[in-house]
Formats: sequence, structure tokens, C-alpha cells
Amino acid sequence: MVFLEILLIIFIKIPLFWSVKLAYQIWWKPKIAKRKLRKQGIHVQSSKLPHGNVEDDNIEPELTHDIAARVDPLLHELASRHKKLFVVCDGTMPTVIVMDPELIKEILTRNFDFQSPEASPTMKFFVKGLANIDGDKWAKHRNIINPAFHIDKLKGMLPSFMASCEEMVQRWDNLIGSTECYEVDVLPEFQNLTTDIISKAVFGSNLEEGEFIFSLQREQGQLFLESLFKPNSIWSRFLPSKLNKRMKQNHRKIRSLFEGILEKEEKVVLSRDDNHHDLLSLLLHSNLNETNQNKNGGMSREDVIEECKLFYFAGHETTASLLVWTMIVLSMHQNWQDKARNEVLQVFGKNKPTFDDLNYLKIVNMVLLEVLRLYPPTSLVRSIHKNTKIGEYSLPKGVTLKVPLHLVQRGQELWGDNAVEFNPDRFSDGISNDQLSLFSFGWGPRICIGQNVAMLEAKLALALILQRFSFHLSPTYKHVPTVVITLQPKFGAQIILQKI
Repeated sequence: MVFLEILLIIFIKIPLFWSVKLAYQIWWKPKIAKRKLRKQGIHVQSSKLPHGNVEDDNIEPELTHDIAARVDPLLHELASRHKKLFVVCDGTMPTVIVMDPELIKEILTRNFDFQSPEASPTMKFFVKGLANIDGDKWAKHRNIINPAFHIDKLKGMLPSFMASCEEMVQRWDNLIGSTECYEVDVLPEFQNLTTDIISKAVFGSNLEEGEFIFSLQREQGQLFLESLFKPNSIWSRFLPSKLNKRMKQNHRKIRSLFEGILEKEEKVVLSRDDNHHDLLSLLLHSNLNETNQNKNGGMSREDVIEECKLFYFAGHETTASLLVWTMIVLSMHQNWQDKARNEVLQVFGKNKPTFDDLNYLKIVNMVLLEVLRLYPPTSLVRSIHKNTKIGEYSLPKGVTLKVPLHLVQRGQELWGDNAVEFNPDRFSDGISNDQLSLFSFGWGPRICIGQNVAMLEAKLALALILQRFSFHLSPTYKHVPTVVITLQPKFGAQIILQKI
């Protein structure tokens, strides 16, 4: 009898329990949330299980900055009819798309109500850190990491940034040689550049080991993308897979390598004989100071590892995206390319720019901000872990909030009738602090901690390119902006370079 009861549990009750749980997660829970949202007059776009509102688009490439229909046809169509917010379903649970500037401001300033999205099963093996933690832990990490990104620390990183950028432009110069011009796909070029910069910025004296870790992280990123876009990705939440196993193996290997680097770096930091300016050294200094003041105030070894992994992902992907789109946009607008080049030559001519020189590049800064407005690397995503009031709406626990920046930052209410046009003069006075305008780096308490690093990299790289080259789009270039974690040109970014 006992044996039969055990068999009953194994073959009937356990499968039944998981079947009920699965049904609740992918059908009943989303159904309840949608019903609550509809009752408030919020449009909820119908969807089919299990993959939500995913649509194919066959829009022909067109050389325009009006890319909203290209990037996401469904959101573009719905946003034209529902100005404040509406709901789509990415997978199963509803995603509330927020378009209203006042609601966006509320979301971004109420840090502890609207938190980072729940990590997917594969995301936790790829990258965590500040972007994926909340509450007191987030506040502690932010406080410890902040000193590493102070302006005086960035000045110390400039020589390593310069070396990486000069190596790239010299290689381009050699490729052109004595010919009139040369075609370069700047997408992989800038991805390699920002990988090199962030490797040096994070690891410094441990560069060789750091680059090996980043090669593993690059594979993790590719596996993470595969987990998002493969047809059966939703079931990976519940079932093991070869992909998950591979990511776990890489995760353990990366952690082991970091352990060795941190052990060596900590000895140097503790010896007080450390003049390195890399982020890892600065972070360990700050963490040691916090620990000395409060025994439980520092970050754990695991936390330090995850923050370094985040530095790599965020610094590499977003800055590369900004540089790629800047080259494309300036190729489309030769007048602004000329203005930016003239400014560079007036400020420091053919000399190496100093940190202060880069701060005088007003037009270059305006160009970069306008590119960020039109081609933001990502959207902003938040989760609600309890029933929450926002504006006039009551949003149920479990839904996700998404601010599609490529739509919001083209809104005529904020940017005028010429919102889809490239016009850097919008930022002639910088970014206004008294209104919601540009939030490609976020806003409020969780504004991107690395924004100054990203802008320093981008200004330096663009300035050195403008010093040496003029450029225009290749006839082979197809203007197809596509979201692949960050916004990227789907078929590459082919640019024709000419020496000046």
C-alpha cells in the first residue's frame, strides 16, 4: 500500500501540481491582470499564447530617422491611438507601455515602487549588478561604486581610452593607404573598440586575464540572445536545456577566473602601493573603505564580480551603439559633420585632446545627445512587485512597465513638429533639468552611473575620427534599425572613409 501511494505521488500528484502551476503562470495569472487593466479603460492588445504580440514586418529600408514603424510596428500603431498607456503581452504577463511624460517621470523618481525587472532564467548567468538589484542592497552598491566614476577618476582613465582610439584610427588610416577611400563596417569596429576600452578601464594591469573573461562574457551574451529569441524560449523557465547548461558552465568559469584576479588585486590594494586607475582597483579601494567604516557595509566577493560583469556589458554595448549611429547620422548630414569637424580642429587642431579639450566640444556634445534621442540604445523597463497606484491608474502586481524611448523621444508633445528630424540645436543649452526631455541614460535616482564614461569615450573616439577622416554612407548600407538587446543596424554600418 505504501509503495502504491509513493507511485501515486510520483506519477500523478507531482505532475499534476506542476501542470496546475504552469497553467496558473501562463494563463490564469495574466488573465486576471488583463481584466483589472481593462476595467480601468486601458487598451489591452489581444495576443496568442505563448509568444504574445510578436509580429513580422516587411517594411522596405528607407533612409529616414522616422524609424518607429521599422523598430516595432505594433507599438508604433498602438501609440498613435493611445497617448498615455496601453498594454501588450510579451510572452504571457501583460506589459504596460507608458507614453505619458508625467507618468514616466513618476516611474523614474519612485525608485522603490518601480523596480528592476525580474531576471530571466538565463539573465542571472549573464549579468546582474546594479541594473538588477533593488532596495537597500542597490543603495549600498551605488554608494560604494560612485567614487570610481568621479570626474577626477575619469581623467586618470583617459590615456588608456586614447591608446585604444588611436590604434583604431591608425588602422583605418593604413587600410586607406594611398587609395582615395576605403569602405569599413563600423559596427564590428566600434564593438571591438569599446571592448578594448572597457577591458583596460576595468582590469588595467590584469588586461590579458580580463580579455579572456570578456571573451567568455561575449559568448554568454550570444547565448542569452539565443535564449530570448529561439521559438521555445518561454519553456526554458521550467525545463533544463543545453543552452542553460552551457551558460552555467561559463558562469562558473568566469567566477573562478575573477576569484584569481580579485585575490591579486586585493593584496595590492591592502599594501597601499597601488597607483592604478582601472575601475576594479578603484572599486576595491572604495569597498575596503566602506568595510573599514562598517563591517557589514561592503560588498561581497560575488557582488564585486557581478558589478564588473555589468561594467563590461553596459559600457561595451551602449557606447558602441551610440558611436555606430553617430557615424551613420553624420554621414546622412554632411553639414553637421563639417560643423563638428571644424569645432574639433579649432579646439585642439591635429593635437591629442586633453580631458579639458573634450569638455569644450559643444557641437560634438550636441550631436551625440541628438543621436541618443533618435537612436536610444534600449528602452526603460520596470517591474511592479505589489499593487501600485500611478497617476489615475491602479496597476496589478506582476505586470511589467516599459517606456519605449524610440517612441517617447520622438513625441511631438515634447520635441515639436520636427521631432523625427535630426537637429542638434535642440541641445544648444544642454539637457534641461526642469522637464522630462532625454532619458537614454535613465532619470532620477537610477540614472546610469556610467554616463560620463560613455560620453567621454564617444567624444574622444568621434573627435579623433573627425580629425583624420571625412565619411559618407556606402551604397551597400541598408537603414534597418533593429533591437538586438541594443538598437543596431541589422545589416551592418558600411561607411566610406576618406583622409583629410
